[in-house]
Amino acid sequence: MIDFGLRLTLRGGREAAVRLVVTAAAVALGVGLLLVTLAGINGVNTQNARYAWLNSGVPEAMAAGAEASPDPLWGTLSADVHDGARITRVDVAATGPRSPVPPGIPRLPGPGQYYASPAFGALLRSAPAAELGDRYPGSQIGTIGAQALPAPDSLIIIVGHSADELSRAPGAARIAGIATKTPGECAQCQVGINANGMTLVLSVTSAALLFPVLIFIGTATRLAAARREQRFAAMRLVGATPRQVSVVSAVESTVAALAGTAVGFGLFFLLRVPLAAVPFTGERFYPSDLSLGPVEVLLVAIGVPLAAAVAARIALRRVRISPLGVSRRVTPRAPRAYRLIPLVAGIGELTYFVGRRPDTTNGQTLAYLTGILLMMAGLIIAGPWLTMVGARAMARRSNRAATLIAARRLSDDPKAGFRAISGLVLALFVTSTAIGVMTTFVAERGVSSDSTVARTTLVADFSQGWADVPGVPKASIASIPDSALVRLRSIEGVRSVTEVHTNPLGTTFSLGGPRPVVAGLVSCRQFAGLSGIGRCADGAEVASIPPSFVSGLRVNPSWSTATWPAAAISAERLQSLPVQEIVVGTDGSKSTIEQVRTALTVAFPGQEPPVTAAEGHASSDTERLFDAYRQLVNVVILVSLFIAGCSLAVSVVASLNDRKRPFSLLRLTGTHLGMMRRIVALESAAPLLVNAVVAMAAGFLAAQLFLESQLDYSLRAPGAEYYITVFAGLAVSLGVIVSTLPLLNRITGPETARNE
Repeated sequence: MIDFGLRLTLRGGREAAVRLVVTAAAVALGVGLLLVTLAGINGVNTQNARYAWLNSGVPEAMAAGAEASPDPLWGTLSADVHDGARITRVDVAATGPRSPVPPGIPRLPGPGQYYASPAFGALLRSAPAAELGDRYPGSQIGTIGAQALPAPDSLIIIVGHSADELSRAPGAARIAGIATKTPGECAQCQVGINANGMTLVLSVTSAALLFPVLIFIGTATRLAAARREQRFAAMRLVGATPRQVSVVSAVESTVAALAGTAVGFGLFFLLRVPLAAVPFTGERFYPSDLSLGPVEVLLVAIGVPLAAAVAARIALRRVRISPLGVSRRVTPRAPRAYRLIPLVAGIGELTYFVGRRPDTTNGQTLAYLTGILLMMAGLIIAGPWLTMVGARAMARRSNRAATLIAARRLSDDPKAGFRAISGLVLALFVTSTAIGVMTTFVAERGVSSDSTVARTTLVADFSQGWADVPGVPKASIASIPDSALVRLRSIEGVRSVTEVHTNPLGTTFSLGGPRPVVAGLVSCRQFAGLSGIGRCADGAEVASIPPSFVSGLRVNPSWSTATWPAAAISAERLQSLPVQEIVVGTDGSKSTIEQVRTALTVAFPGQEPPVTAAEGHASSDTERLFDAYRQLVNVVILVSLFIAGCSLAVSVVASLNDRKRPFSLLRLTGTHLGMMRRIVALESAAPLLVNAVVAMAAGFLAAQLFLESQLDYSLRAPGAEYYITVFAGLAVSLGVIVSTLPLLNRITGPETARNE
């Protein structure tokens, strides 16, 4: 029977060949996406492991049982910025011949020496010294190897010092060994990727993608389903056993699954290099990072064909019951309202965790992933019932023949009507949920980085932590040397230099946080040179301003017209107060900004790098991770809509092929081709529109429950991008339906009406 099944599969004519190709393509797409997800999780963990050595200043980041070096290493870890790119700077100093050596370099650099990553070395050679190189005096003695670089374009520099010099630097730590743990393994570790969080996102992403793919596979396997059932039933009537029929069907499905699995593996390895360039963790991957383990390869290579064979056996359950069951075309039992239970259960599960968010990452993964998957499954299960309700409502409110016929068929068999558009329903749910979360996140945490002041104003923050008085920053700079001020003002493109002093008066501002913050004090003479952040009150010499440049670097658009109150302190006394930040207004050119940054870095080594408000927003770890999530969301939306469109096209064509004889009989009785086209269009468009509304509402509800539980935010209305995406998706779907209608003319000729 296996040979017979292979002959039917490979030599069964054009219909069998089309079914084989479409099913194999659907399986290949599913396998490729599954492999990309598995490789992506492995890539995140591999990349994260190369961050570990940067946590060497944290004692608990050492591997258990690691032997401490007798000659501890002095080291500091700091950040720098160039043209918006994040630079990691590691300053080291050996205390003896056996001081630990970071990975990627053969020995520690001495005073006046440094190692640079390949990308950073190229940047140092290409950028003018006044814009970057002057921050790192000395000579490059080598290149940091790949084993110490999280990504091919990582910007990392290891700078050498003497032990006496570095031991007095702010934040210097004695390091007895190189760390091997990352944030997921070490509570105190700060450098690296939240691998658990990324695994959660990738898991949700894979589920969101695999659901439409599974629907596509199921739709593809149903091509010419009615004809195949009749042929298998005929085999039963001439003596074939149920087992033999099952073997024949399983051979067909297994061949398609094997071919699709092989193509899926080929697609993965073909696309691995371009996929590695997608920075969904904030940085690119090495292609070797996106690897697959032998267990994963075996599970996919064996599991997918096995699942396809099981699916084929389930699909032919009517033939196994009785060969005559296929010919007994009776109206299926109407779906009941209990199909709403999984959808309601998913909503209830997410609602339960509002105010009860699990403390652990695994607990959050289980909570949110379970709720989202329940809602996705609930939409598929409830879809036929919703389709039936919509069809009955359509029949009651219309007296046109095409509408009544379409509504009657949808009401009699809502499962078939919903099956065609189920992939699009899931795509709309995923789109609504993702855009709802992202829109709210941007509204709550976004910075107006498009404003002029955000792009052109640099801020050097000299505060180190917080004093004992709540909201009062400690200043580490007693005063700014005149030479530094002269150097800043001499740079072409610098328009103003404003010193923000600490405030002994206790004046506070509320910035929406849990407590008010103490204002900074500025000279109105200096402050007048800054534009876009308000002005001093009339007649004031010293004004109080919010220290928002320091805490979060958030620029409020209302500041452009604000009038800041006068402070009860003289300009002379102001100059004797410590400085907590310098605000430099520029013309916004890259050269000017980088020269200012270099001048401040050289004048005040060991301080946080000066950044613009736009850079401070974009370079934070939270925002980098958010950008990565946003890229994944865009991938999910585009791929889901594409897969759903393919599924819809295949489903409509399959439905037409299965009903070409009834349509031919309708034409023979005088029914116009235009009416039949309207019937087919309504059968697909009506359930699509009904279920689309439910899917979008469910998506927004899921987003609201997640945001309220995880972040304590309320859903914000999406912008025009969402409506354009939905409109485009529905328009393309309707276009797919319309594009299949010319097939009616070819398959409804008089010769099709004959009995086989």
